[in-house]
Amino acid sequence: MAEQSKLPASRESAQASGGFDWHPLESFRRQFDRLFDEFPSRRSLADFQPFDRLMSAAAPPVDFVEKDGGYEITAELPGLDEKNVDVKLSNGVLSISGEKKEEKEEKREGYYCSERRYGSFRRAFRVPEGVDSDKITADFEKGVLKIKLPKTAESKKEEKKIEIAAK
Repeated sequence: MAEQSKLPASRESAQASGGFDWHPLESFRRQFDRLFDEFPSRRSLADFQPFDRLMSAAAPPVDFVEKDGGYEITAELPGLDEKNVDVKLSNGVLSISGEKKEEKEEKREGYYCSERRYGSFRRAFRVPEGVDSDKITADFEKGVLKIKLPKTAESKKEEKKIEIAAK
């Protein structure tokens, strides 16, 4: 004869006992409630489109990758020109900074829209040991900044395996 498992008498007793979702839609309802609990109800209008782009300008996405001959930093800076971006090396710290100024005006019958966006950003990275600072290069193309940090000849030497002696 097959054993029957006991189901909790109510939803509250199931949750109190650490049981399962007794109703097929209970999990969905909790997720839906959590969605509204986490929804930012006290945000200002400036937190939504089109003003959220200003916030992302404060910290543009950057990739830092080690390659065979050195390192490469790639920063996405859409809407900027190379003349609005500065790359500097000082005391072992590489900094990328820039400023975006954009003005847009649109006029149609019964409609007028004028937007101004200003924002600046700055990212800084400690340059790893073994980088030849005299050979660092930066290229800017289609809103993407690529900085190459080549390794010195000494740092390119092959790895040496060190044997571990057992005592």
